[in-house]
Amino acid sequence: MPGPPQPTSTDLLVLHALRCVGAAGPARLAEATGLPESDVESELIDLAVAGLVTRAPGAFGGWSLTGAGRAADAERVTAELDTAGARPAVTGAYDGFLLLNPELLDLCTAWQLRSVDGVAAPNDHSDPAYDGRVLDRLADLHRRADDVCVRLSAALPRFQRYRSRLAHALASARSGAVEYVTDDLASYHVVWFQLHEDLLVTLGIPRH
Repeated sequence: MPGPPQPTSTDLLVLHALRCVGAAGPARLAEATGLPESDVESELIDLAVAGLVTRAPGAFGGWSLTGAGRAADAERVTAELDTAGARPAVTGAYDGFLLLNPELLDLCTAWQLRSVDGVAAPNDHSDPAYDGRVLDRLADLHRRADDVCVRLSAALPRFQRYRSRLAHALASARSGAVEYVTDDLASYHVVWFQLHEDLLVTLGIPRH
């Protein structure tokens, strides 16, 4: 019988964050996982010794998965999912995510572009009423997205981090940090994309 969901080990949290975030430094991985940066750095060193991650030097370098790391991550998240008996719950939550995904993409387009005299133009955020309407729509979507994240978190506790990150991005945008909708590395859109990637990897679904 599958046991109750257990917290994901810190080494898998870091390995899997690299799979979902892409090449990154310890600070960004700490934000993604919620782990202290020092713990992330320690895990990266151990994962590198095991041949699962590698580091490219230079200003534009960072840590990334090796081929063996991608295979190990896929194997371990599948084992975690099935040991917890969480596949049906995560599959159901993913269906809910897919219903919201087109709406989120439309909202991001509306945030980046607006109609000026019938012509699409970049949104320079000089019209607070327009931005406010888009943010109200995003807040409405977020309430429904949070329900999906609640279901995911109940199935696998590591998904709880996405609830926190999405809520933080929305709150930051509503407080005037306009980059937190689409443009920051911790923006709503970026975190949403990572959640989508996480769901695909967790369920073993190829991205088309």
